[in-house]
Amino acid sequence: MSTKKPKPTVNKVVLAYSGGLDTSVIVPWLRNNYGCEVICFCANLGQEEELSGLEAKAIASGASKCYIEDLRLEFFSDFILPTIQAGAVYERKYLLGTSFARPLIAKRLVEIAEMEGADAVAHGATGKGNDQVRFELTIMALNPKLRIIAPWREWTIRGRKDALDYAAEHNVPVTATEKSIYSRDRNLFHMSHEGGLLENPWNEPEEVMYTLTTAPEAAPDTPEYLEIDFKEGAPVRVNGVAYGLLGIMETLNAIGAKHGIGRIDLVENRLVGMKSHGVYETPGGTLLHEAHAALEQLCLDKDTLHYKQQVGLRYAELVYNGQWFTPLREALDAFVQNTEKNLTGSVRFKLYKGNAILVGRKSPHSLYREDYVTFDEDDVYNQQDAEGFIKLFGLPLKVQAMLEIEGKGVSRYRSPDFSAFKRD
Repeated sequence: MSTKKPKPTVNKVVLAYSGGLDTSVIVPWLRNNYGCEVICFCANLGQEEELSGLEAKAIASGASKCYIEDLRLEFFSDFILPTIQAGAVYERKYLLGTSFARPLIAKRLVEIAEMEGADAVAHGATGKGNDQVRFELTIMALNPKLRIIAPWREWTIRGRKDALDYAAEHNVPVTATEKSIYSRDRNLFHMSHEGGLLENPWNEPEEVMYTLTTAPEAAPDTPEYLEIDFKEGAPVRVNGVAYGLLGIMETLNAIGAKHGIGRIDLVENRLVGMKSHGVYETPGGTLLHEAHAALEQLCLDKDTLHYKQQVGLRYAELVYNGQWFTPLREALDAFVQNTEKNLTGSVRFKLYKGNAILVGRKSPHSLYREDYVTFDEDDVYNQQDAEGFIKLFGLPLKVQAMLEIEGKGVSRYRSPDFSAFKRD
């Protein structure tokens, strides 16, 4: 006969709170199951209208207080920008908009828990997703003494209907209904969509699902030119106007969204071992990523650029897997920041119906020299020098072929002889 394991004693818990259905029912669930005081914390990362009335809703759900903090500037400067500068893209497409938001939320969650004298923190991430890992690795890295409560791994609620029933039973104010089919995450950088029709990756996403970007076919029929100026790898102006970091992000989002920039459809490999199908809208982030990469083409030497591409792959894995606060990411970031010193210049795009077409880049630190690459006569490059270079560069291939011909009579790269298989 199995006995139910008693829950540990918890006096006060700080909950990462969004005001959505799941975290709304977590408030009374924590009180009912742990008998503890519940404090809610919501980070303003640019989700806009979702913050309306959130404090009152948290209190009505049973929380003793609710922190709502504007972390948008820190989000951009300390998480978005370093990831873009690293060239980090997960599985060729995903710009990590949700992934690098979680460590910032968890970081502030720990700080509030320490300030409030709480002995536990809680989150609403499910047991199937990546976010549980991102939250908990951050908490473990910053304060391993805090107990972590993950209701989705404990409670008997198994879906939206169960959660709605629990909310009704405990008079929790929620706006979600059983007709809401998509799971979304929005912040300053992007919007993600999962669930609903997307659970079958053969289904084309319905247009009404998109919330940020214009459909490319409905975008303006006239191209728009866009110029982004950088100083040491950070954007400083858009079309000649210095908006500040948040203003730049908001401006690029608006311009990119108007032209249908930044839609991607991806079947990705979750850390927990399963694949998931998601659609992301990242208008401004796509423009920043492409612009920064264009400046790297111009200003970084070959070896550094090629090595940085490898760093970008590893950096993306760390961010996706929730390993932001790790020695390796800090070490990689030190390398990345060193490569940003000469990334000052301007990048120009032509935006047209979902496409950000790169049409120009310039920098005072450009390594591109027109007089070196011209097909006209020049004084800096003797084309006859190439003969000796090619001989040395190809020497290993030549030696290998000579040995094979001496032993077998033919190089391994010669076409096979099929004459023995001809019919009589």
